Amino acid sequence: MNKAKSLRLRDVDLNLLVTYRQLLRDRRVSAAAQSLGLSQPAVSSALNRLRKLVGDELFVRTSRGMEPTPYAEQLAKPIDEALRAIQDALNEGASFDPLSSERQFVLAVADVGEIYFLPSLMGAVGEAAPGVRLKAVSNQDPGMKGDMEEGKVDLAIGFLPELKTDIFQRRLFRQRDVCLFRQGHPLDGRKLTIEDFAQADHVFVDLGRGHGMVNSAIERVVGHRAVKLRAPHFTALPYLLLEADLVVTIPEKIAKRLASYFPLSVADHPMDLPDYQINLFWHAKFHHEPGNQWLRTLIYNMFSE
Repeated sequence: MNKAKSLRLRDVDLNLLVTYRQLLRDRRVSAAAQSLGLSQPAVSSALNRLRKLVGDELFVRTSRGMEPTPYAEQLAKPIDEALRAIQDALNEGASFDPLSSERQFVLAVADVGEIYFLPSLMGAVGEAAPGVRLKAVSNQDPGMKGDMEEGKVDLAIGFLPELKTDIFQRRLFRQRDVCLFRQGHPLDGRKLTIEDFAQADHVFVDLGRGHGMVNSAIERVVGHRAVKLRAPHFTALPYLLLEADLVVTIPEKIAKRLASYFPLSVADHPMDLPDYQINLFWHAKFHHEPGNQWLRTLIYNMFSE
């Protein structure tokens, strides 16, 4: 036979390459058929199809069995590597082993979520999956839903009512807002009244639609002149509060976490602010993906109430 000058991948049936590899190992049609769970005629037919496709005999009958031609031997290593790569990719998609995985997961959270979730989560991931890495990105990115669909973001956490279509979600807990200020603040040790709150100086964190609605409600009570600082995130709050007599309205879990590390006091909020639900979100496209399932189960078991 004359070898084909070129082949297009779409012209090659993957099953023919699997049969070729098995014949290369077993050197007998009967043995290859048994290994593959096929009949001998089916293996012979596959071999004949592959011969016509590549323009080479590939295997020649001898007293020692089916001996590969030089061209068949030349194909052995690249085809074996290609089939192994395909099999590994399929197995990776069908299972997830946290002990051996070196995957990086991307979580979309607000900086307030980084403070509450990431420290504990890093410890748990390090113990259960030492090779796994985490990357945190903002959950306020307008393109986040598209990134979740494309697999660029694995999970999102927070109060994200805009995530609806094609998105699964699971409740972690409900959250309420409290007041946070430095120990020794004039309001420290007192039950806050609306009057006390209205006369204090405040710092607002402008983060997301939900918190923006809370800030607007507070500003109607205290007036815009009482808002001495507007910050884009929560990270710098402890340092700001320690240097000035400011009050910040902040989610209770974050307030308590910060107060455990800094000399800060937490007080019940005097305003009747609505509580809100913190959820875990993932795209429907990855609902059955094992790695995604593993991480979201870990997060749910750690933080759900």
